[in-house]
Amino acid sequence: MSNYHEPVGELSQEARNFSRALNSLKEEIEAVDWYHQRVVTSGDPELAAIMAHNRDEEIEHACMTLEWLRRNMPGWDEELRHWLFKEGDIMGVHGHDQGDHDGGHGGSVPAKGGDSLDIGKIKK
Repeated sequence: MSNYHEPVGELSQEARNFSRALNSLKEEIEAVDWYHQRVVTSGDPELAAIMAHNRDEEIEHACMTLEWLRRNMPGWDEELRHWLFKEGDIMGVHGHDQGDHDGGHGGSVPAKGGDSLDIGKIKK
């Protein structure tokens, strides 16, 4: 079964590389999940330590692939810079510190102080 949703002959080498990276990222994250489940259910501490080591290596692989995507595929750099390594409420970052950045939700979460349908302000 192909990972491509469009005819492969119509995809550029760049598009095929993006697909390779995205599929690799999915596989690494899936492996993190598998190993983590094994860590938390193993009754043998030595085996759990080995599985935790394997899980952590999969996290490393996922991060390396994510960095490649950040450097090479449009959109990743901007979004990662907007969302990662922030303090506080994750949704508090949503669309508030980059002007009209809406996190891909079409502006459905209004910025504080802006025009909104704040039901609490409706008067009879």
